[in-house]
Amino acid sequence: MIGKLDLYRIFNVVSRNKSFSKAAQELYMTQSAVSQAISKLENELEIQLFYRTSKGVVLTNEGKLLNEHVNSALGMIHVGEDKILEFKTLKTGQLRIGVGDTISRYYLLPYLEEFHSRYPGIKLNILNGTTMEICDFIKSGKVDVGICNLPIDEEHLQVIPCKEIQDIFVCGEKYKKITEKPISLEYLMRLPLIFLEKKSNSRIFMENFFEKRGFQISPVFELGSYDLVLEFTRINLGISCVIKEFSEDYLKRGDLYEVKLEEEVPKRSIGICYLKNVPLSRAAKKFVESINRSY
Repeated sequence: MIGKLDLYRIFNVVSRNKSFSKAAQELYMTQSAVSQAISKLENELEIQLFYRTSKGVVLTNEGKLLNEHVNSALGMIHVGEDKILEFKTLKTGQLRIGVGDTISRYYLLPYLEEFHSRYPGIKLNILNGTTMEICDFIKSGKVDVGICNLPIDEEHLQVIPCKEIQDIFVCGEKYKKITEKPISLEYLMRLPLIFLEKKSNSRIFMENFFEKRGFQISPVFELGSYDLVLEFTRINLGISCVIKEFSEDYLKRGDLYEVKLEEEVPKRSIGICYLKNVPLSRAAKKFVESINRSY
């Protein structure tokens, strides 16, 4: 059964070709089917759209008026179809990512660079926040995906680990002597400690680790920036808890030294998070796939 939009498409092709037979060839239809479609449209509109002549067909005044609007409408549909194709082929679109400053700088940047190189038409919108804030961004629809410190206990979120990380303690030159052999957690607690502020997931993870062993963290410095933690430690203001994978440059240069513990902190992960019951956009799917391939 031919729908109303199909009738207008046939009408547009006939008016452009000024011939039922030529329109039939273009549409891969029989001439009879084209003629019946035009007759049906004329009956529904209760007007004559074409004058039939021996040389073909000519638009009536009413037909000319209708054709102007049909041309405009079909043009808009074609533009819409082209835009959809661009979205499907990732030539255009938007990808909204929630991520913390530390993970963004020390982990995510190479993936953003690769993605932008492959899909330059996709607009990247980066929203910074703590792990808890990023989870709220995802649930409220402000971002498509989040890259967070795990663990995360959110029943509405799909969580995929994408990089394993190790929390360690480090010190500067002043405290280098304590790196000669592993130290106990009790001894560590007596040292001046530097931690990220309490709202960070890294801090929460470490507090849980120590509380289970009967210790409470009392830092001399609580900082909001991972880079500040590294720099405060480098100038000997205390012993800090850092992520080993994100501190390699400092360790390799000898600016910082790893403090070995008698009981090693368990490894954890960075993960990709998104809503379970909401399909990801094509851009978001490709981005998640690009990260998963390297894990």
